[in-house]
Amino acid sequence: MSAQINIKGRTTGTGIAAVEWAKRCQALGAGELLHASIDTDGTQTGYDLEFTRAIADAVSIPIIASGGAGTLEHLYEGVVKGGATTLLAASIFHFRKISIREAKEYLRDRGLVVRL
Repeated sequence: MSAQINIKGRTTGTGIAAVEWAKRCQALGAGELLHASIDTDGTQTGYDLEFTRAIADAVSIPIIASGGAGTLEHLYEGVVKGGATTLLAASIFHFRKISIREAKEYLRDRGLVVRL
């Protein structure tokens, strides 16, 4: 996984590997990490599962997957395949493609813990 941390509205790369940065953040006391993949953010084609999994496997703190959810299956995959403990989704709810209730029921019906 060679994803790097970007700054300045995600337009400037820092050369810092995202997984190494996640480890450093944890060592500095972060309680959870939210990441967004530039490649999938806003696309509704699914989370960057490889990126999410790489970070989740590298640290022991909760990971929030962000960027790319477009279907109910994407939400499920973010947890099961990506290793996220929390999901961030915007477009699917803003454009009323899926309701929050529908998403929670879908995930709960598949055995995931969902806050009501």
